[in-house]
Amino acid sequence: MTFELISKDPGSKARFGRISTPHGDIDTPVFMPVGTQATVKTLTPEDLVAAGTKIMLGNTYHLFLRPGHELIHRMGGLHGFMNWPHPILTDSGGYQVFSLSDLKTIKEEGVTFQSHIDGARHLFTPESVMEVETALGADIIMPLDECTPYPCAYEYAEKSQAMTLRWAMRSKQRFSELEGRGRHPQALFGIVQGSTYEDLRVENAQALVDMAFDGYAIGGLSIGEPKSTMGGLIDLTLACLPEDQPRYLMGAGTPEDLIDAVGRGLDMFDCVIPSREGRNGALYTQNGRININNARFKEDPAPLDETCSCYACRTFSKAYLRHLYHTGEMLGPRMGTLHNIYFFVGLAGQMRKAISEGRFVKWSEQFLMRYRTEKNRKECDQ
Repeated sequence: MTFELISKDPGSKARFGRISTPHGDIDTPVFMPVGTQATVKTLTPEDLVAAGTKIMLGNTYHLFLRPGHELIHRMGGLHGFMNWPHPILTDSGGYQVFSLSDLKTIKEEGVTFQSHIDGARHLFTPESVMEVETALGADIIMPLDECTPYPCAYEYAEKSQAMTLRWAMRSKQRFSELEGRGRHPQALFGIVQGSTYEDLRVENAQALVDMAFDGYAIGGLSIGEPKSTMGGLIDLTLACLPEDQPRYLMGAGTPEDLIDAVGRGLDMFDCVIPSREGRNGALYTQNGRININNARFKEDPAPLDETCSCYACRTFSKAYLRHLYHTGEMLGPRMGTLHNIYFFVGLAGQMRKAISEGRFVKWSEQFLMRYRTEKNRKECDQ
């Protein structure tokens, strides 16, 4: 993997770059749809390509449990298994271990957890996660880390980030040993942790940079902490990270969050918001987020978003989409998800264009003024 920094916005820290992988180039800033179990729910690979998706994310925890990394490896890795010839990133599954498993034991060796599917017990170590992700064959892979909850006591956060650093070193060592055993070269990112404590974030980031990863992710944010706290920690962390490598903010996903983070100098994003909310009727438009289930759309003949080129906006009215959700027809969640993916992938495209033209600050002000309408604020409160 290589990263080229193409241009910077003169009025902010926003950057336009390009990541090159064995399965294609990725222009940044980029939004990565989440395909937890080797699929973005309700969508086909053709849908994702049509939306402009250049890279998608798979989940190591879920794919380890079902259908298993050995089977996926035999089927040609994730690219062959899901018929997605474009770049893929897999996370380590650490977040899911901590969020989905009520029974888990964290030790220096790794994490023993109970499957949320059948109750079976498994052990994730930094080394075993590298072996699983090598078998899955994603272009960019992540090491095992602990995502501490919010709020988190300083003493626990300090011990956790120190263990995460030791796990990162073990991951990098096993990654080096596995080099050449995969189907193609892979890149390994480090994940900065440290809860909401500035000194821990700086210590963690500097230690990871000394280990020389291929890129760096900021983890453990957007989990309930105040927005101002998240922004300050992002700035502090980015000051420690090299400019000539990609920077990935894990799990943050509202349009406001993405625009703010890009303005601070981040390049890569993923979130389940577009697909999860799309399945439930929360749809994103240039004029704000709407709840298509609301009564005011019952006889609305207009498209969801006149600026959008997705199939739902080109074909159906808001009245028809509302009908689909209210009658439980599967086409409703499919269209909602499709539209939201178009919106989020397209939002990243708008930001890239604005950065390359040196007008990111002006663009973001105009976008947010239109997006944050009074109607939208009321809609989001419902």
